[in-house]
Amino acid sequence: MAVIIAVANQKGGVGKSTTVVNFAACLGQKNKKVLCVDMDAQGNTTSSFGIKKKSVEVSTYEVLLGLRRIQDAVIKTEFKNVSLVPATSSLAAADIELIEVDNMQKRMKMQLLTIKKDYDYILLDCPPSLSLIPINALCACDTVLIPMTCEYFSMEGLSQLIESIRLVKQRHNPTIDVEGILFTMYDSRLNLTAQVVNEVKKYFPNKLFNTVIPRNVRISEAPSFGKPVIYYDKSSKGAEAYEAFTAEFLKRRKAAEKQNKAK
Repeated sequence: MAVIIAVANQKGGVGKSTTVVNFAACLGQKNKKVLCVDMDAQGNTTSSFGIKKKSVEVSTYEVLLGLRRIQDAVIKTEFKNVSLVPATSSLAAADIELIEVDNMQKRMKMQLLTIKKDYDYILLDCPPSLSLIPINALCACDTVLIPMTCEYFSMEGLSQLIESIRLVKQRHNPTIDVEGILFTMYDSRLNLTAQVVNEVKKYFPNKLFNTVIPRNVRISEAPSFGKPVIYYDKSSKGAEAYEAFTAEFLKRRKAAEKQNKAK
């Protein structure tokens, strides 16, 4: 049964889609079956896997509105063990249309329940907003992975997201938890980087991943070739960082499962 992870931050430009694409590819290389669900109308995750949005027939839009089953939207990518539910610009209208449907916060959850058994991990790429689409992701997920940059506005986005998670936990999804915080576009030369890391550590001492994702030109170049960075340049620092993050994530998961069994 899949673990559903929403990759979210209220701030844009922090590496959510980049993390979904590269994390999924690394999990796939570890023989984990992964489904990525692109829930952002920009469709960056979709194009980063080399999928042409104009060729998409069934997208997240139709899935959320119940016009088609999620099974109809799944595309197998060319990358090992990775499948995708793509997004197109039509998703931008979904927030308005969802207001008129029943269980508007739980549309994605209902769809994922029908496919959960087919994967090890399902990654939800969330848009940077407080709209019904990310709320759907938070209602559907088991945990939330939070990519963030070492900048002031990224910290603001983190605090807003934590408040959203708290509200969703109270009203819709009592078992939701924070998977962890992953620093992206990390530059150790900047004083601000150390300040932000120390500030986040104060409030979330056990939630920071030790691995950080550096600023790396190969990570930035890979989407234009429609490939995750480990397929574009496996020896790059960016590829090595995402592989290290994936290994740390799986190690943490294994330890948590062992602890739960011991209880």
